[in-house]
Amino acid sequence: QVQLVESGGGSVQAGGSLTLSCAPSGDIFNTYAMGWFRQAPGKEREFVASITRSGASTFYTDSVKGRFTISKDYAKKMVLLQMNSLKPEDTGLYHCVQGRTNAILQRTTDVASWGQGTQVTVSS
Repeated sequence: QVQLVESGGGSVQAGGSLTLSCAPSGDIFNTYAMGWFRQAPGKEREFVASITRSGASTFYTDSVKGRFTISKDYAKKMVLLQMNSLKPEDTGLYHCVQGRTNAILQRTTDVASWGQGTQVTVSS
């Protein structure tokens, strides 16, 4: 059974930083694209960022470009999301996701498995 274990969420003030981590089970790290989606209260889940299996390409939603960085820690086999200059509108439940392929991961239909999520709260 696929497991995606997230950590690193918390509460910060606007302008602060957080780093989210995701530890996938099995050989997911070496096989599939990985990414992050988030869901704010009363809103649908939205794509945040993804990284291809090879790590050569990354993708971001426009609202986080220049502030968030997704990466792969090959030593720990974890996917990281470094979030800087956080804004109140970044508040939400952040889910680590596994893609259905080794490359494309930008829509909910591209997702094969979801983590349970880690809460990020940004206050103004």
